Amino acid sequence: MANNYVFNDVLPVAPLKIAALESCRDLAQKVNDHVVKFRRNDTEELIRRKEDLHYRGYDVDSYLLNCSCPRFGTGEAKAQIHESVRGADIFAMVDVTNYSIPYTVSGYTNHKSPDDHYQDLKRIIGACTATAHRVNVIMPFLYEGRQHKRTKRESLDCAMALKELVSMGVSNIITFDAHDPRVQNSIPLSGFDNFMPTYQFIKALFSHDKNLQIDKDHLMVISPDEGAMDRAVYLANNLSVDMGMFYKRRDYSRVINGRNPIVAHEFLGSSVEDKTVLIIDDMISSGESMLDTAKELKERKAKKVIICCTFGLFTSGLEKFDEFYAKGYIDYVITTNLNYRPDELLTREWYLEADMSKYMAAIVNSLNHDVSIGAALSPTAKIQKLVRKYHADGFEYYQTIQ
Repeated sequence: MANNYVFNDVLPVAPLKIAALESCRDLAQKVNDHVVKFRRNDTEELIRRKEDLHYRGYDVDSYLLNCSCPRFGTGEAKAQIHESVRGADIFAMVDVTNYSIPYTVSGYTNHKSPDDHYQDLKRIIGACTATAHRVNVIMPFLYEGRQHKRTKRESLDCAMALKELVSMGVSNIITFDAHDPRVQNSIPLSGFDNFMPTYQFIKALFSHDKNLQIDKDHLMVISPDEGAMDRAVYLANNLSVDMGMFYKRRDYSRVINGRNPIVAHEFLGSSVEDKTVLIIDDMISSGESMLDTAKELKERKAKKVIICCTFGLFTSGLEKFDEFYAKGYIDYVITTNLNYRPDELLTREWYLEADMSKYMAAIVNSLNHDVSIGAALSPTAKIQKLVRKYHADGFEYYQTIQ
């Protein structure tokens, strides 16, 4: 077990409780299991301090809080906490993208929207904030994160949500690959941490492809638009390869489905011929833009096209991705397990998962001990170690990496 996952000389700020809403119970269970392993590994400290009152609650079988959000027949809801949280360090977890959860309104069946999940989160906070030592929110997909700036007469939903959470007593907000992390400017005096899955992408990539060549002649990182440039630059620099980008030429005279339609994708960068290209972005929504980019790259004679996106939403279904895979435009798609993914996606042969549960557990464990999370915010050293190991040993690195 890596040393940075246990803290022999630091006490937690308070007993840990993970309040997982129904939308992310499976992910929360994995996070909980990792935290239990981290702390069980710290056996010497546990034995020495087992009778210390400040340490009570450290060595338990589960840190998951028993809570629920039942609904009335009208569709209204309430939060119920089924155990004491007095003096606890609460980490409320929610996946606002989980559309699979139904509820009944006057006999009709609805599915929970992001608004419903956000309201349930507030209910959980409201039920425990008065007696808890501290309340933290883990929201992997930032609620209304794409509505982060105002164009003409529009609401600033993400900023309003962050301010509301802080006003309810939330101390820290933890998210992943925010569409624009500058939205944290709305709460400048409160904790807001934005973590990136770059290390997990590379780990999943190396474990799947035994013959990947990491050099400028064989690999290239592509940004599908100007908004993903920072992600692409960071990954390309860590892999010591070149990068390129597309920019979308739009028709600003029309609005279709709430946005200006894309006329063409223009490419800026060196030749991708006979290279493996990694397209990196924060999310696949409908997937239209990502698939157009992949097709453009294949038509430019790219050898392989690999898509890496933090959130695989696939709001327009999977059929288009099946079609492009069958035609050879994409080789495989990597997304994280930070958001809900239907079973049919998990069975697709073109799909790979980058597991984030251990990373999340390390973040929770660090915050609960009030220790620095600087290394987690910028995992450059871990990525460099992974790349060096892969260069030295090829695929065999996967058997030894932690």
